[in-house]
Amino acid sequence: MTKARKDQISLSDTQYYHCTSRCVRRAFLCGDDPVTKQNFDHRRDIIEQRILELSTVYAIDILSYAIMSNHLHLVLKISPEKQEKWTDEEVVTHWHSIHFGHEITRKYLKNGKVSDDERALFNQVIATYRERLGSLSWFMRDLNEYIARLANTEDNCKGHFWEGRYSKVT
Repeated sequence: MTKARKDQISLSDTQYYHCTSRCVRRAFLCGDDPVTKQNFDHRRDIIEQRILELSTVYAIDILSYAIMSNHLHLVLKISPEKQEKWTDEEVVTHWHSIHFGHEITRKYLKNGKVSDDERALFNQVIATYRERLGSLSWFMRDLNEYIARLANTEDNCKGHFWEGRYSKVT
């Protein structure tokens, strides 16, 4: 029986994870498509830039990665000690660097404060952001969604680009 990803990640056992994502419909991530004779090597740099960008946003270190013609591999280290040290402002700044965010956090970034009436909601939103910024699932979501949108736009198609969300290799 399969296990939910949240049950597969155990920081008490290890902080290191090898994740993979594979394309569907004979799609190419990069390299040469022998059928259409198209070359997708330009995507490699874009994907690499996104991986490196996400490593500055998330409390997840990139130890290694490989971008293959139809799949990618990432070896990641979840660093909860990083996200624990972040101030509320750092959490909001990290989250807003790639997400639109909640109205209250946008207001906080604009004004530098929230009212006493808004404090409870603000703290709740910050706790959610802090948790997500240390989440392997959110990291892979932000990577894979970005790549899928890019590839589908270039390929002039819609629908799934990846076989699934991602796989954790044991």
